[in-house]
Amino acid sequence: MSEQGALPNISLEVIVERIFSGRQISRIHQKLLMSVQLSNNLISDAEKQLLDRVFDGLERGFLKVVD
Repeated sequence: MSEQGALPNISLEVIVERIFSGRQISRIHQKLLMSVQLSNNLISDAEKQLLDRVFDGLERGFLKVVD
């Protein structure tokens, strides 16, 4: 399995919506979340709430982790 080149430039809101619409987080979603966060020096309150929503979904078992 080869690594993808550059990851698409999409917003955190879109990534989180995709995660929750499928009720799962994949390795690609994880990489996209990391790329969005690493591209920003500061995390806004709205972005923090979105990330907290993902972590909460994982902790509560609402989201499934898949490869």
